[in-house]
Amino acid sequence: MAGYELPEPAEGKPLADPAAVPEAATELHASCDPAFRHGVVVGFDGSVSSERALAYAIGMARRSGSALIIVHVANRLPATVWAGCEPPVFVDVPDHRTEVLGLELACADHLAEVPWILVERGGDICHELEEVGREYEADAIVVGGTHGIIGKIFGSVAGRLARRAQRPVIVIP
Repeated sequence: MAGYELPEPAEGKPLADPAAVPEAATELHASCDPAFRHGVVVGFDGSVSSERALAYAIGMARRSGSALIIVHVANRLPATVWAGCEPPVFVDVPDHRTEVLGLELACADHLAEVPWILVERGGDICHELEEVGREYEADAIVVGGTHGIIGKIFGSVAGRLARRAQRPVIVIP
């Protein structure tokens, strides 16, 4: 992961009382930085629509005083998924695009206003965005809209996510 480093809690006090958190929730959030819980999740792939979604998510995180969880999902599903079949196995191909996006984001001046991290996932975009939202207990998921023929044929990520997500989904045109 890459991103903005948060300072340690003041006076060495823990951010949450471990005894007040159920065991299942403790396991779920063991890998999540508590400072990013209840943040804003945004799907980002470098496209124009995802840049608009990122700009909106930055403003939303800034206004609410929360952190930003930027998610890049490398779609590593085999072609059988596009034909409507279940994937027999995920294709594990390294995605160097995440490294490039991380470097671009690290150099972006507009991200200096909010704490942020970049999370890389592989698989189905809708599933992974919702999964990251669940892990971080995100207040919302922000995605860019699709206006092309591909979105009309296969269904857009924003549309599928809005139908299945367990938290608010904001679609930016």
